[in-house]
Amino acid sequence: MNPLNKSTVMLFQGRHFNAEIITLCVRWYVTYKLSYRDLVSIMAERNVDVAHTTILRWVQRYVPEFAKRWQRFARSVGTSWRVDETYIKLKGKWVYLYRGVDKEGQTIDFFLSEHRDIVAAKRFLQEAIEKRGVPQKITLDGYAASHGAVAELQEEGILPAKLLVRTNRHLNNLIEQDHRRVKQRVRPMLGFKCFAHAVITISGIELVHQIKKGQFDLSGLCPPQFCMPQIWEAVLAA
Repeated sequence: MNPLNKSTVMLFQGRHFNAEIITLCVRWYVTYKLSYRDLVSIMAERNVDVAHTTILRWVQRYVPEFAKRWQRFARSVGTSWRVDETYIKLKGKWVYLYRGVDKEGQTIDFFLSEHRDIVAAKRFLQEAIEKRGVPQKITLDGYAASHGAVAELQEEGILPAKLLVRTNRHLNNLIEQDHRRVKQRVRPMLGFKCFAHAVITISGIELVHQIKKGQFDLSGLCPPQFCMPQIWEAVLAA
């Protein structure tokens, strides 16, 4: 295992379990179709006695930190965006997951909202622009709120007035297919109970999805023959 740097050592300091077990549980939970209790059983087979509530706390504590470390190696995305929203169940009600990909299918950003309106669409776009820069083209669905959000951002000078805005179901098939891969992991969770927990858990799922799509440049960090556990170790130790 790669030696952890000082900041990473501090991150796990005081925990009853070591960094390798915590990282493994968090990584497996956001990657595979496993419940917390499934992970408890799997870890028991490795002679590790851990409660499902402990793993839940690890996910909430460490996913944001892991995402920050991975983002240091993020590749840039294209300037032709496909933006759409999908549905996630929270306490028996639907909430809205705004997502965007470029024309190559690379994830731009995501944003969970309790509402599907201009305010939510505008906030998603603002955060995406802050992280990824200004797009040259945006393809939207036919929902009026998304178009209204773009228009307001153009009026405010955040998006260029000459921005090409399109409504094209064929072009948006790309992001609809991308939604499915994220929802395949969310579906076995049978709905979230807490909005804040949902945001963090989905960010972990999105992180793994971006890793699978090769959105991080690790060429200077680890050789191509590294397997996924070794890659994670290298990223956290960097």
